[in-house]
Amino acid sequence: MAKSKVKTGVFDLLKGKFLVSGDAPKNWLFIIFISFLATVMISSSHSADQKVHRIALLNEEVKELRNEFVDMRSDVQQLKLESNITGKISAKGLFPSETPPQKIKVKSLNEEE
Repeated sequence: MAKSKVKTGVFDLLKGKFLVSGDAPKNWLFIIFISFLATVMISSSHSADQKVHRIALLNEEVKELRNEFVDMRSDVQQLKLESNITGKISAKGLFPSETPPQKIKVKSLNEEE
């Protein structure tokens, strides 16, 4: 007897009788609520996945830019070397001074009194 109740219960569930029975509005509201929750969950999952992919792309871009910065900084350091500058300006006929620069002191009018 218990098997037939279980069997009829399963068949009623498969046929969807719970959707047309007397307390169907309560069941429909629950189904709509569960569908809404599932939609929100799927949407938030997609949003999180997009953010993870965006973060990965930005991290790769940061690595590339950092490498480019290091390369450019080393190039600039090489260009700033006195020997490099001297070599480039000597081709144009300019040479470094043989005598070192001298410090010039200017006295203000208040110091003379």
